[in-house]
Amino acid sequence: MKEVYAPFIPGTYNKNNLDELSVWLEKGEKYTIDNLLWTDTGYFPSVSFSIAHTGDGIALKYFVKEQHTIATYKTVNDPVYKDSCVEFFIGFGDGQYYNLEFNALGTALVGFGKDRHGRTPVPDDQVSSIKALSNINWAENTDGFNTWDLTLLVPFDVFIYHDIKTLNGTTSRANFFKCGDDLPEPHFVSWSNINNPVPDFHLSAFFGTIKFI
Repeated sequence: MKEVYAPFIPGTYNKNNLDELSVWLEKGEKYTIDNLLWTDTGYFPSVSFSIAHTGDGIALKYFVKEQHTIATYKTVNDPVYKDSCVEFFIGFGDGQYYNLEFNALGTALVGFGKDRHGRTPVPDDQVSSIKALSNINWAENTDGFNTWDLTLLVPFDVFIYHDIKTLNGTTSRANFFKCGDDLPEPHFVSWSNINNPVPDFHLSAFFGTIKFI
């Protein structure tokens, strides 16, 4: 089973100093999202991430290089998976999990449940508390690929069905993804491989682990 280590980052972060958190994550270990699933066109965007935790949330930074970047949705809980999208699914030991999905602008969609069917949306107020810092570099006139990175701070309060005060010393099940359903080159890429004949990120049996240290 694949695993990542999420170190503790000291300090308090908000929208005014999220760039400082971004620098911390830039220096951290990067994990590659490199299992290309359910497509045979040969198109393979380059994606990696770093992860950590703070006193009040989970910190993530995604690094993406792709040929087509679309970011149209700007309202929380919009279908951002149709845009250039990165995703983070995490469960806390009770057989259910949260899906957190973000387009390149940082617009978030969050749900909760045991599988892909009948998921419960996390209320807009909680989703809106996620802090995001987006940096998109359009490079279509050079090598034909755009690069973008997205720094995220997900407060523990977003996980409304769990009373999380700290993650220090704990282990969670999780997976990380890149997709883009409405892009000219639709794709599905996962960190922990999914052995399934049809597209489905919502298969927690294939999750890896995060160790919060």
